[in-house]
Amino acid sequence: MGVLSGLEPKTVFRFFEELCAIPHGSHNTKAISDYLVTFARDRRLKFRQDELNNVIIWKGPTAGYEHSPAVMLQGHMDMVAEKDADCSKDMEREGLDLFVEGDLVGAHGTTLGGDDGIAVAMALAILDANDIPHGPLECLFTVDEEVGMLGARGLDASDLTAKYLLNLDSEEEKVLTVSCAGSTRAVCTLPVSREAYSGAVCELVVDGLMGGHSGEEIHKGRANSNILMGRALTELMNATDMRLLTVSGGAKDNAIPRDAKALVIVKDEGAGRRAVAALGEALKNEYRTADPDIRVTLTPADSDLLPMDGDSTRRVAAFLFCAPNGVQMMSAEVPGLVQTSLNLGQVYTEGDGVVSRFMVRSSVNSQAAETTEKVITLTKALGGQVDIPASYSAWQYRPDSHLRDVMVEAFRAVYNEEPKIAALHAGLECGILSGKMPELDCISFGPDLTNIHTPRERLHVASTERTWRLTLETLKRLK
Repeated sequence: MGVLSGLEPKTVFRFFEELCAIPHGSHNTKAISDYLVTFARDRRLKFRQDELNNVIIWKGPTAGYEHSPAVMLQGHMDMVAEKDADCSKDMEREGLDLFVEGDLVGAHGTTLGGDDGIAVAMALAILDANDIPHGPLECLFTVDEEVGMLGARGLDASDLTAKYLLNLDSEEEKVLTVSCAGSTRAVCTLPVSREAYSGAVCELVVDGLMGGHSGEEIHKGRANSNILMGRALTELMNATDMRLLTVSGGAKDNAIPRDAKALVIVKDEGAGRRAVAALGEALKNEYRTADPDIRVTLTPADSDLLPMDGDSTRRVAAFLFCAPNGVQMMSAEVPGLVQTSLNLGQVYTEGDGVVSRFMVRSSVNSQAAETTEKVITLTKALGGQVDIPASYSAWQYRPDSHLRDVMVEAFRAVYNEEPKIAALHAGLECGILSGKMPELDCISFGPDLTNIHTPRERLHVASTERTWRLTLETLKRLK
């Protein structure tokens, strides 16, 4: 018997346990994709597996639903494969070691992959059943969602006809998500020239920041270390003649950076120290509530690297100081929702250039384009160039949504209370799919999952059972 065999709903947890036995971290999804193909073949269901390993499985309507609109059940098959430092498991080749502790399901020493394995398991349980009422089903299982929604972005949707999409990729029960931001990644490169310059070599450091998720926490007023580095470089130049050698900060464009550092040469080290100390005190006051542990320091250092010339130093400092960042507009329709933002998440020196990586988010596509154009305009004005390696559409809030109306009624029937209707200033595959299928009416929901993407990830059993009943009730009512 399986570890999860005593849990309800039995079929859902049986499929979930089978999925957990197959390694399926991002970029390692061929085996789980083939498992889905075998599932479909064994049940003589129509399917398509594309070159990315996305899988679509179709199932016809049950009696009485022959004229109902098609419904898409959707989730992603990849997981974030993280483990504790002392865990010896090879997550590229070995399945997970599951355990049940009260109402919680976890995996020993590793992430669980409930995000989004539970969506896949629920869809398989519905496809496997013969006693669940539903209209025509199109079950879409995408790959590599966790590393840029690559499967959804590369999907050919020309043979999909669904009118409604139930996306099971949310991690908070009793919340129906009805909108999410689209995203654009912008990579800006400023060319620099170098020449000899004499002075004191110092390291300028901005650190102690809280950081956070560039979508879900961008509204909290936390500082961005790369933006503060631009301010610190500007203050240094105002205090003394200065040249920049290197600058770097942040690790990912979708995370608010927590630290940044630069190697500089200053003509008057004492004046530089005083300017940096004054800036540090000002920042402690400005961010005393949102980011109270900011530090700015200037200390002696060594380097044989040839410094940038004066023009290059000024252009880099001006870019970091003037770059747009943070919340640009709040939604007028959804109280408390950030409508548009951007995050200067990563800066680094690469050869004869300084590279800055932004993530622009917006639930309004035209505003995302406008914000991206601001970054492009600033970069070009300072002699640089911009590459846009990735962009996907927003899932914009629908004032009139039949699916939302039906699902609210289904929720009331299951829970005997009202759901929370929410919008998300982060990405979901609903944005990409609604961009490919403009008439698609979408809802994202799911059971409680805590500490996702860490070895402390837990799936809540009772919440899963209630979410399962909500899913079935919704399918029943979409007639």
